[in-house]
Amino acid sequence: MRVARSSSALRLPLTLAAALLAASTAARAQAPARVSYAPAGWDAGTKLREAVDINPDPNIVEINLTAKVADVEVAPGKKVTAWTYDGGLPGPLIRTKVGNRLIVHFKNELDASTTVHWHGVRLNIEMDGVPGISQPPVKKGETFTYDFIVPDASLYWYHPHVLSNAQVGFGLYGALLVEDPDDPVGLADETTFVLSDIGFDSKGVLEDPESGGSAGMVFGREGAYVLVNGRTRPTLKARPGAPQRWRIVNSAKSRFFYLDLDGQEFTLIGEDGGLQASPTKSSILLVTPGERKDVIVRPTGKAGSELTLRAMLYNRGYGSIEYRSVEDIMTIAFTDDPPVTKYELPKISRTLTPPPLAGATPVPVVFTLPPQEAGHNEFRINGVPFWKAQPFKAKIGETQLWTVKNDTDFDHPFHMHGFFFMVVDEKGAPVQPLVWKDTVNIPLKTTARFLVTFDNRPGTWMLHCHILDHAEGGLMGTVQVGDGPVLTHGHEPPKK
Repeated sequence: MRVARSSSALRLPLTLAAALLAASTAARAQAPARVSYAPAGWDAGTKLREAVDINPDPNIVEINLTAKVADVEVAPGKKVTAWTYDGGLPGPLIRTKVGNRLIVHFKNELDASTTVHWHGVRLNIEMDGVPGISQPPVKKGETFTYDFIVPDASLYWYHPHVLSNAQVGFGLYGALLVEDPDDPVGLADETTFVLSDIGFDSKGVLEDPESGGSAGMVFGREGAYVLVNGRTRPTLKARPGAPQRWRIVNSAKSRFFYLDLDGQEFTLIGEDGGLQASPTKSSILLVTPGERKDVIVRPTGKAGSELTLRAMLYNRGYGSIEYRSVEDIMTIAFTDDPPVTKYELPKISRTLTPPPLAGATPVPVVFTLPPQEAGHNEFRINGVPFWKAQPFKAKIGETQLWTVKNDTDFDHPFHMHGFFFMVVDEKGAPVQPLVWKDTVNIPLKTTARFLVTFDNRPGTWMLHCHILDHAEGGLMGTVQVGDGPVLTHGHEPPKK
């Protein structure tokens, strides 16, 4: 059976497509030359397999994508029978360019219904992959065609929105890289890292996604095997001091990655919605579930030695640091090539215009976790879990100031479907450097504020905590943009 897609799937993005395509074509002629410093085969131990484009049109990327069960080796002698896209973990890297049309012929061979959500992409509601809102769930043996324009250059990712805590935890996730032909970084040595984890027993059987009941939901379940591009502690080769561009996405359902490269520097140049206004530097990098980071690193060490990328302890709530230890997640192996002693980061800047604060509609939001009722926990947004909630409302073209108070004892990476927002401080001033976000972490007992403008893409759009156990446990809702019927979210309350 084929599930039909909406004929309006491209209606708004295609009004932008001609301008985007013209800009991309012009930019190709003046794109900066990309310089390589890396040794041959430097990323062979981590490189993602890529989706095969079956369309000869240079402005269309068209692929086939199948959800199916497959045996995957994540470490020597350690196999798991995972849920996969195209039989691998993670799913294939989908590579396209800004302004391109992306067509994905999706087939479901799982024994459960599923969908594909395109996390962070500003598309139309019909392509957002949420059952009961944008499409029916894709049942076993059915197909669905996702068809949309990618309007913004950045790293995105894809995953299901049917019992996502289970299905993402089982292995259904992959990266979508939208490239800018006029990218100013000028560095050829670029790689994408999909960070995740998975849990399974000695027989390769996946852990129960409901383990620990509602208490497990509150903590946010993590798998014992920490993965970089589907592998435990892979090796990346590096010439000492040579710059590398890392595009990082955290696709774990609960785990935070607090990255440390033995104190060496990360230069952050972009996040969820692409390049930020100017680079920033730090010795540690936090990547919360759903977030993306675009960084330049220059691993430094003696020829023939090794450097370890570690996930440090980060307190996202009780259970996240107790009885835990720092985890080694990737090895940097230095070659005998002469070190790179001189490298000057090119001027990387971007002009961004924040949404207007004046006249913005205030939207107060409070996350709570009331005491157990009948031995059951549930998170709530403004006093109710998602299965009892009414949508927030927004007019087309309206700018809103969301104030999200986290009154719980756990961090919550807040994600809004379909729209970028800009984080602001207590006075409403944009946090510097300016950057577009679609996922922002709200630490326990703190408040986050952001400005968002709802452009002409009407529909019922999801918002939720991207600790997916928290989302399924109540921290999920919708915003109804524009007029039209209010659609149900297609989810049911968790079993008690």
